[in-house]
Amino acid sequence: MSDFGESIGTAVEGGLFARAVRAGSRANAASGQPLDRGHFAESACLNCQTPLQGPHCHQCGQQAHLHRTLGAFLHDLLHGALHFEGKTWATLPMLAVKPGELTRRYIEGERKRFVSPMALFLFTIFLMFAIFQAIGLTTPTDIDTGAPMRATFESAEQSLETESAEARAELAALAPEAPERAAAEARVAELRTRLDELRRGEAALVKNAGDSASFTSPETGIGFIDKGVEKWRENPGLMLYKLQANGYKFSWLLIPISVPFVWLLFAWKRHFRAYDHAIFVTYSIAFMSLFFIALSLAIKAGAPEWLYGTLLFLVPPIHIYRQLRGAYSLSRFSAFWRLLVLLFFVNVIAVLFFNLLLVIGAF
Repeated sequence: MSDFGESIGTAVEGGLFARAVRAGSRANAASGQPLDRGHFAESACLNCQTPLQGPHCHQCGQQAHLHRTLGAFLHDLLHGALHFEGKTWATLPMLAVKPGELTRRYIEGERKRFVSPMALFLFTIFLMFAIFQAIGLTTPTDIDTGAPMRATFESAEQSLETESAEARAELAALAPEAPERAAAEARVAELRTRLDELRRGEAALVKNAGDSASFTSPETGIGFIDKGVEKWRENPGLMLYKLQANGYKFSWLLIPISVPFVWLLFAWKRHFRAYDHAIFVTYSIAFMSLFFIALSLAIKAGAPEWLYGTLLFLVPPIHIYRQLRGAYSLSRFSAFWRLLVLLFFVNVIAVLFFNLLLVIGAF
């Protein structure tokens, strides 16, 4: 129950943090102003003291009519933490169905109509972390790295011992002058050699230490790499937890890593700028985060494997294709070949990001 509460708190914290990066947030009321039934009875802007001439201050943009009630606080909580406002309902459906149009319209200047890509990205990352924590989709902390290897060696050793016993029995049943005896003796010797090699391999690869085991690995001579490998050997559960935590914490690095690869798809089209690619990437990652949240909830609810397997195979490439075609006004063929190249780039980006997390976790 405490984990669930922490998860909800993380989601709310993420929403508030995302809200902080959006322009035009409401300022808190200044003290010392007269109240009229829970509202400020101001004639000048409470933020910059400019005389008011309309519903918004023409100098700083703050709303002229401010509330100072508990209902207003709850209203701001819903707006700030969960984004329950018209801007959200204008953004999410388009992000799912018309991602290319959403990206293009935001790039072309419709900024107040939609939730900004960075705000949406931050909120979805925090929400994904909270949901995964709530449903128990986390890395294990008690890992016995030696158990699978020991089980593999024991199974192989038992199989060879059984086969060797059968070969010895067949040899014993043969007459001394039987023509098959030489082949049977060679068979017994071969199995004995294989069994000895297996036992030597087990001793070389695994050093038993109680219930756990550590694997020998050559040193690279590079200090921080050897130190990181040693940490993985000593406590793999902790390192997996740090890897997951760093994945959420440094997920924003996916944006600068991805932008150059998207730029390569349009390197000869000078009218597309790096800003356009950054908006494309950020909206795309935000959608994929929401998609994986929905997919994880479906798996937790017991959805059949064929359903979420099909969705996982079809939804991401279709969404990327539609976003490419709409955001950059491409033909079907241009969007399709760029989709194929970008799907390859996605694997490269994932490897780069994973290795970056390993390097960060080594310190």
